Amino acid sequence: MDYVIFLIHVKGYNSLLNVQNLNVTFNTRKGEVEAVKDISFNLKKGEILGIVGESGSGKSVTSYALMKILDNTGVIKANKLIYSGIDLENASEQEMMDIRGREVSMIFQNPRTSLNPIRKIGKQIEDVLKRHSQANRYNAKQKAIEALKAVKIKDPENRYYSYPYELSGGMCQRVVCAIALACDPRLLIADEPTTGLDITTQKAVMDLIKDLITSRNMSSIFITHDLGLASEYCDRIIVMKDGHIVEKGITHDIFTSPNHPYTRKLVYATPRPGKSIRSLLPSQIKKKEVQHTVHEETLLEVKNLSKFFPGQFGPVQAVKNINFKIKKGECVGLVGESGCGKSTTSAILSRLIDASEGKIIFNKNDISTFAAKNFSKNSIRSDIQMVFQDPTESLNPRYTTRQSISDPLKNLTEINSKEINSKVIEVSNLVGLPLNLLDRLPHQLSGGQKARVGIARAIVLSPKILILDEPTASLDVSIQAIILNLLVDLRAKLGMSYLFVSHDLHVVQLLCDYIIVMKEGVIIEQGNSDQIISSPKEDYTKSLLAASPKPPKLPKAS
Repeated sequence: MDYVIFLIHVKGYNSLLNVQNLNVTFNTRKGEVEAVKDISFNLKKGEILGIVGESGSGKSVTSYALMKILDNTGVIKANKLIYSGIDLENASEQEMMDIRGREVSMIFQNPRTSLNPIRKIGKQIEDVLKRHSQANRYNAKQKAIEALKAVKIKDPENRYYSYPYELSGGMCQRVVCAIALACDPRLLIADEPTTGLDITTQKAVMDLIKDLITSRNMSSIFITHDLGLASEYCDRIIVMKDGHIVEKGITHDIFTSPNHPYTRKLVYATPRPGKSIRSLLPSQIKKKEVQHTVHEETLLEVKNLSKFFPGQFGPVQAVKNINFKIKKGECVGLVGESGCGKSTTSAILSRLIDASEGKIIFNKNDISTFAAKNFSKNSIRSDIQMVFQDPTESLNPRYTTRQSISDPLKNLTEINSKEINSKVIEVSNLVGLPLNLLDRLPHQLSGGQKARVGIARAIVLSPKILILDEPTASLDVSIQAIILNLLVDLRAKLGMSYLFVSHDLHVVQLLCDYIIVMKEGVIIEQGNSDQIISSPKEDYTKSLLAASPKPPKLPKAS
């Protein structure tokens, strides 16, 4: 049955979507929480509208309200919530089930959690097609394969039979796009569709989405905290903060002449070519950059390092005969796409896993001779510390902040509890972590606060080198700016060396003295940071630079 015919239609409306005075509240044990507060906007036909803002700003809740997929405690109130003449606020759940997928589709933030892990991807596309009467048992398979072809998945006939775990993150995101677009909807809502993707895959997915929107004459709402992406792909932008819209306008105008202080903070915090690390900070907290010293003496040298993992059809070589050096006080950037060997290399150097071949000379000692499983007891352990990509996953959920930071001291030193507490307070102050947070658990901290805890825990032993594996990847742009500047200051104050692993060359350029580019386990290019960025020799390096978002140039910050 086609339930759309029962919907309430509003005459005389030309835009695709009209939202007026939308409010979303949640009833919690602590009372009513206002997540979205009196927001209004419209979406034109064929337009890509960006909704930007930091975590907790209300971006995703707004999209869930439009789809009416809030949990049972959520309450939607609006003067108007009109899609193509249809009153969404008063539509029944049965009517909304027909709208979802056929008229309005959504790409969720994490593609792997959006897919059924025990069901082949072809069947998952068929489910959507059959639900909306776009296919039957005789033609569903062919239409599912056509949907895979539309999102440019290689060998779609065979991928039809694949399970999600057999695909990369970028491939899973394409599958999610295929499912969202299978029924040819008129409106696509993309909620952080590039989260967790490397920079070239990110560009490929966004180019794909934009091409499909253009070719099918669709409209789209693109939700992101990455203003660089929004600047390249959106026609207009809405900026949200604490559930409110603080600014909206044409993309170019928002980026070149932001009016609201919050918008200015986000825009200026967005990394771009030609900017300094301090320029990312608001003027009220900006201070003179502390100069660091890079010594000629080598701290760490990697010689002919390789790593093999067992595979179904024989050994898989993740890292292949790589060589590089890190000087004392130097920050070296390690860049490349997902699967290039960056994280494997950092795990080997951190002595979390063993190398298959090669040497790691640290402070004139070959630490590759020490087994990784026993290295935690080695005295050198305190000199090599790691900051992980996801601070939430790296923290024990049962440990308070104080316990997390003090744990390395308890395991690797013999100092007493009074000295331990004093050291915890010292490093907390050093990383800008308020002391009133020391007795909180990880779930009671923000993303930026957890990042500071991870850094504090890593430096509490006064290491000689920090290995930072995408430490800002999951952070909002303004928090990223603060953490990057914190890392700069810590290096200057403590004289540490860094290995900074990232896929974002703009961020790497801001922080690093030297850059190493990896592809398929091999180092294909390395050199001075400015040299690699301005005059890359390899086509692969050029492709990484080309994939980086390029926001419009800004007037000088006041």
